[in-house]
Amino acid sequence: MNMSSYGKTALLYLGKSLEPYLELFNDLRDDLKMTRMKKTLIEYLSVAVLTCAIIFVVEVPTLALIFSILGLGILFSLFMAFTVSIALSGIFFMFFINYPKMIIRDRARAIEKSLPFAGIYLSSIASSGLPPHQIFKIFSTFEEFGEVTQEAKRIVADMEMFGLNVYDSLVKALDRTSSRELKDLYYAMISTLKAGGDLSVYLFEKSKTFLDNYRRKLNEFAHSLSVFLEVYLTALILGSIFFIILTSVMSGFSGGVATDLIFIQFFLIFVFIPLISAMFIILIKSISPGGG
Repeated sequence: MNMSSYGKTALLYLGKSLEPYLELFNDLRDDLKMTRMKKTLIEYLSVAVLTCAIIFVVEVPTLALIFSILGLGILFSLFMAFTVSIALSGIFFMFFINYPKMIIRDRARAIEKSLPFAGIYLSSIASSGLPPHQIFKIFSTFEEFGEVTQEAKRIVADMEMFGLNVYDSLVKALDRTSSRELKDLYYAMISTLKAGGDLSVYLFEKSKTFLDNYRRKLNEFAHSLSVFLEVYLTALILGSIFFIILTSVMSGFSGGVATDLIFIQFFLIFVFIPLISAMFIILIKSISPGGG
């Protein structure tokens, strides 16, 4: 069953039951529009509820069996399995609700990473004196700017396929873009065009502002990275090595090697340090100006 048929099945069985609650998810409706997921709110919620229901149904007997094997008793195992399954299903549902926001945030970061350099290309194209429609059409062929190029393609599509003028296309783009910096660029472009100003001069000055902001973000990231590296090397790596050496020496003085000590050292080396290192990598990628 592919995702499309799965969504149709979820909508068929759950759609009518969820319709009275759609007003509670108006923010999610707006997020779905910005993600370009091509799913309606009712279909997305149906998929989320059905997925969580399947997870719950699978988890209850599985966890009950595991808890029973651990010797917790049948009734207590069922109670624990039911409780944990509800909690996990709720976590999955919250993930579904927040997943579009994650996409929007990642897209905004990708846009703001490319925008300083995209602005230079836009100002170069605009300096040739071409009309705004042609500026966006030419820029939309530069695939190296990723999400910024996709935004330009949608503006061109609005003008060519739906017959909108450049002002209406930019206003429409304002509602769907996830980047605040790109919104500011659109606002200023609309104002400049309506005032009859020189778009190439504005774009050149704006691209310099974007580059200055991007340089500032890189400097802040470099400073934060040096702090995190100090903490990582001092507290985690050196601390772990010191703990292993100290416990090994103390174990030698005690006249034997304790099984518990070996287990702790094994857990520290093969579980704790790799896990914390992975979390550290994720943290660094999340705070980097380009999102990694």
